[in-house]
Amino acid sequence: MDPAVRAAEALLPVPRRAPEPVLELRDAAVRVGGRTLWSGVNLTVGAGEFTAVLGPNGVGKSTLVKAVLGAQPLASGEVRVLGTRPGQAGRRVGCLPQRRSFDASMRIRGIDVVRLGLDGDRWGVPLPLPGPRRRAARERVAEVVELVGAAAYAHRPIGQCSGGEQQRLLIAQALVRRPLLLLLDEPLDSLDLSHQGGVAALIGRICHQEGVAVVMVAHDVNPILHHLDQVVYLAEGGSVAGAPQEVITSGTLTGLYGAPVEVLRASDGRLVVVGRPESTGGGHGAG
Repeated sequence: MDPAVRAAEALLPVPRRAPEPVLELRDAAVRVGGRTLWSGVNLTVGAGEFTAVLGPNGVGKSTLVKAVLGAQPLASGEVRVLGTRPGQAGRRVGCLPQRRSFDASMRIRGIDVVRLGLDGDRWGVPLPLPGPRRRAARERVAEVVELVGAAAYAHRPIGQCSGGEQQRLLIAQALVRRPLLLLLDEPLDSLDLSHQGGVAALIGRICHQEGVAVVMVAHDVNPILHHLDQVVYLAEGGSVAGAPQEVITSGTLTGLYGAPVEVLRASDGRLVVVGRPESTGGGHGAG
């Protein structure tokens, strides 16, 4: 389809009620280079549900996102996205890859970065949209900038925005085509604690209030824990999914990893996993 037509279609209203379920994985497994990264993933995500993908570094968390996008074939099992095969759902799926850094000298405005999500495949070539369509594009970009709370700095050069501000603008870019499923790969990585909390709250609000299904790869579950509906913990060769209180336990993770794992709750309420599923933060987080 012509990029101009795709951009114009992105301005049309999308039914707020997504098909149920939005995402399904059934006994899904992935092999890379002869090695099984994970297997037995069974997951159902409905509209307005927030799911985190957790596990040690190198276990294939980002690969799960690629499988949902259709960029990584399964070794076995099935993935269905909005009732169709991976890669077939088009603009109904939004994605924010692992964090990109913007050079401080970059002059492109934040609002232009958001607009790239609408017609970025025609970057540098004005879309031949009629007046009403052009106005609708401006209104949609302004709407999503307001949704993520970025109106105060959206007209600044992106390089002059803080890390948390940049991440909000990138989330707006992923939302501008009104997706029903939003895939986020480590969106809190490299943010300080205050910005982690703010961005986590934003994602939770978008998920539950806007009815967008969110699947988020996370290194540390703590900033998003009280927003989550379910988690998927991946291990080399295996997986377990369910409600956070059922999955992030000493018994469940010990069984998954085949080695002693202890889940502790610190005095501030944060979870600490001690054992096999170590985090790069020295064990200071579940995930």
